[in-house]
Amino acid sequence: MQEINFKQLENGLIPAVVQDATTQKVLMLGYMNEEAFKKTKETQRVTFFSRSKQRLWTKGETSGNSLRLITMKLDCDQDALLVQVQPEGPVCHKGSDTCWNEKNQSNFGFISELEEVIYSRKQQGAIKESYVASLFSKGINKIAQKVGEEAVEVVIEAKDHNDLLFVNEAADLVFHLLILLQTKGMRFEDVVSTLQSRHK
Repeated sequence: MQEINFKQLENGLIPAVVQDATTQKVLMLGYMNEEAFKKTKETQRVTFFSRSKQRLWTKGETSGNSLRLITMKLDCDQDALLVQVQPEGPVCHKGSDTCWNEKNQSNFGFISELEEVIYSRKQQGAIKESYVASLFSKGINKIAQKVGEEAVEVVIEAKDHNDLLFVNEAADLVFHLLILLQTKGMRFEDVVSTLQSRHK
């Protein structure tokens, strides 16, 4: 990382966007002066300059909810920092995961949206118009069977030359796998975490 010229920054402060290194969720915004920046690098615990108290403060010094530094990156204009961390407890002083009152969990785009729909259908119980709820009502054996059927169909279509049929069957397999994961009390995030643990 390039050296930061704190003398050229307004009040000698650089805004620091704090992001969870694993979930990629933005957790908070703080400010660092040169001393806070150096202390963060030395201790590997994120330290800011408090504009209201006019002093350094290390996140978690009173709450215990500290931020372990993973990496810091300077932006293209050299006037903002991206600080990637591993949070140890809630980040916001009000007790929430982030200062925007959001949960700090991985987001997999539409897959995460789909998981929420599946979860809501599961909570509703068996209703006639919900295919997902009816599957949940039939139990794990039926759901596991559906995953097996869809997997076989993916294999069959993979051997042919109709890409549209193949991708449709792959979508069906993923959809039913998400249902099976929730039946087992798991989420797609658990699968990703397992894959990440193997990637060494």
